[in-house]
Amino acid sequence: MQISFSKTRSEAVMKLLASTDEFDAFHEERIKRKKRSRWDNPIKKKLRLKKRALAAGAQAEAPAPGPKRPAVLMPDEYLPPNKILFIQNLPLDITKEVLTSLFSQFENLYEVRMIPTKKDIAFVEYGDETSATVAKEALHNYKLDNETKLKVTYARK
Repeated sequence: MQISFSKTRSEAVMKLLASTDEFDAFHEERIKRKKRSRWDNPIKKKLRLKKRALAAGAQAEAPAPGPKRPAVLMPDEYLPPNKILFIQNLPLDITKEVLTSLFSQFENLYEVRMIPTKKDIAFVEYGDETSATVAKEALHNYKLDNETKLKVTYARK
């Protein structure tokens, strides 16, 4: 247990120990100290200066932007199982038919979607999570053209 002592006596203690005149003097001094400490508060000073500047006709300046914290994304390897797989590092000349034949080795293949604007990625959807998991484990780091390895991860939901 830690005991901390106050720097000054409280009003309740002064009522018990001091006479009425001493208490009144103590109370007035305490109120003056309170006002002074509030007036000297650096945050309040800054606010007062800002109000004076606005009253004088100056425009309020926008607060300086603080450093933005980057959005924390979960690495692809740790995404929860999903029936949709995200395929990366595809060769640029690959076709939808080649991907369909590659991923149809595993049962419950539902759909293969190529991204027209980005030729090196695709989505492969299965009927259930277990089929997608089997395909992911079998084809992750698979060499399609003997030089680039496929990166197969679960798609973000």
